Amino acid sequence: MRILIAGGAGFIGSHLCERLLANNHQVICWDNLISSQESNLQFCKQQPRFQFENVDISKPLPDLKCDFIAHLASPASPNHHSQISYHALPMETMMANTVGTHQLLELAKKNEAGFLFTSTSEIYGDPEVPIQPETYNGNVSPVGPRSVYDESKRFGETLVAHYARIHKLDTRIVRIFNTYGPRIMIEDKRMLTNFIVQALKNEPITIYGDGQQTRSLCFIDDLIDGLNEMIMNKEARGEIINLGNPEEHTVLEYAQLVKKLSNSNSPIIFSEKLPQDDPKVRRPDLAKAKRILNWQPKISLETGLKSTIAYYKKLI
Repeated sequence: MRILIAGGAGFIGSHLCERLLANNHQVICWDNLISSQESNLQFCKQQPRFQFENVDISKPLPDLKCDFIAHLASPASPNHHSQISYHALPMETMMANTVGTHQLLELAKKNEAGFLFTSTSEIYGDPEVPIQPETYNGNVSPVGPRSVYDESKRFGETLVAHYARIHKLDTRIVRIFNTYGPRIMIEDKRMLTNFIVQALKNEPITIYGDGQQTRSLCFIDDLIDGLNEMIMNKEARGEIINLGNPEEHTVLEYAQLVKKLSNSNSPIIFSEKLPQDDPKVRRPDLAKAKRILNWQPKISLETGLKSTIAYYKKLI
């Protein structure tokens, strides 16, 4: 297939480009590099079936022939202190997930191509249920500081559902839960990245709040397996499917494990209250992923963390 990956230079996008190339597909990557880095594509650029273009999907799009479009283009970091987070890039985030989604859907319609929208567990907001199935409509503030991401992703889903209903487009929506692994930029300042960098530098590992809020983290290789299935599996057409890891730990437990695996002398400190609308729990219901995609994560937390720590050791 000839596959367009919008946001293909990002953390997840670049890994997906590599997987599709390895499976002998032709891959075109569009990315404006505002929250990603072209160096992520070093391997891809050596492949004859790969093409990169600096494209902002919220602006008029180049004409393109393709069989499938995967839309991963959006800033995604929730950290207020990051210059590449959706807080620092609010308009860019909203435009990528609304105008950009609309334009990519039009391109898919023109090409009669399949379409994958990578949504997020953030559409569930601060959930009132301990495990979030795809049928849960969420607990989201439409005007809170996280809404530029949460609500634009929710509207992106609305656009995709509309094109599936009205134009009979082959669409799939995946809600990605917290993912980690090599290629998350240090400047992204996500929880696990911060913990690892601080631990490797023997600096204080900083936790917001009391550390009892929980997260479930999926290693990038497992997620890419799931995304590949979402694209290739005909049974995924018209479906909304969670992808993530249901193994839940407190933020404090993650900090302690990172410290241990990094052989760090860093103290763990607690700083500031939780950011507004920060979710207290986050755990995917994977029943649909198992049933439709025959997918579930395989890589243990310790194995994934060791690989990720090794990556950051080379950077600092």
